[in-house]
Amino acid sequence: MPETLETQAQLMQEANRLYGCLRSVSKTKITKWTLEDCLQAAPYTLAINRFKQEKNAVILAHSYTTPDIVYGVADFRGDSYELALKAQQVSADIIIFAGVWFMAETAKIINPSKQVRIPAGKAGCSLADSITGSEVQKIREDHPGVPALCYINSTAEVKAQCDACVTSSNVFDIAQKMPGQELIFVPDMLMAQNLEAELKRRGTPKKIIASGGSCCVHDKYRPEQVEKLRADYPGIRVVAHPECPIEVCSLCDYVGSTKGMASYIASSKDHTFGMLTEFGLVNRMEAEHPDKQFVWPFGICSYMKKNSLINVLEALLDPRADQIVSVDEMVAAAAKKSIERMFELAK
Repeated sequence: MPETLETQAQLMQEANRLYGCLRSVSKTKITKWTLEDCLQAAPYTLAINRFKQEKNAVILAHSYTTPDIVYGVADFRGDSYELALKAQQVSADIIIFAGVWFMAETAKIINPSKQVRIPAGKAGCSLADSITGSEVQKIREDHPGVPALCYINSTAEVKAQCDACVTSSNVFDIAQKMPGQELIFVPDMLMAQNLEAELKRRGTPKKIIASGGSCCVHDKYRPEQVEKLRADYPGIRVVAHPECPIEVCSLCDYVGSTKGMASYIASSKDHTFGMLTEFGLVNRMEAEHPDKQFVWPFGICSYMKKNSLINVLEALLDPRADQIVSVDEMVAAAAKKSIERMFELAK
């Protein structure tokens, strides 16, 4: 427990604040957050919120991190695109990015003069770790003149080799705007299939040249899970991320980014939703829509869950070397062009 000057009354007030946000949120698949859980978190959230003010720091938290971070200390929460925009706009001296390494790297590229720190250290990503910059360079050499897009879930050196970066929020629109009938897309092989199908549906078909890997959460979903959700919960609306297999996406009521799924649920008059995505988004939806039911088969990103209140406080007060984000200047300059091109094309 951190050293704290807070009184017992202040701790209880903070615990009640947290419990008001988290009382309808699942801590595991069969348990929910309790007041006792919130009492244990309160010393950390109070300390973090006090010290971030003193140090002029801002905390960005991806929706896949734990609810005590998302609702306890985050100044901004969202998906990759939302947080990339916020990282571009913040005026704080220190950015604490509760997410995975490629996200913190992106924040540093956009804000080279700011200190960027990641609580989880060099937390990886099955997508970002699936391809290197030199491998992308080889693909481009094999397909001269073909424009290349990279998913934001990629390293700085991969972004540096591509014409533009994309997120799951804007991939379809940006792909439509790229010239030619062929397009290189890395590193998500499953999203590439969904991209090719969506462009064909929109009447702007392109051959997608893909390479890389898949998301270790979303690639596990199968059509039979959708079928079981519909059998067990008549009238359920099933939402999925485009990192899921195409045969799964084709059966769902909505396919889109984390932000897109959240918006779909918020605007829907339906009551029950099947969530083919990471547990963190389920937690957010439970917190924000306690009147609705969310059914989640499985799917936890172990990389995202490496972030905790303890290491957020550590990154804020006394960061380890691996929590401090740095990017080679030449790589950062090239990657920044790719990221800025995304912002331009997404307008």
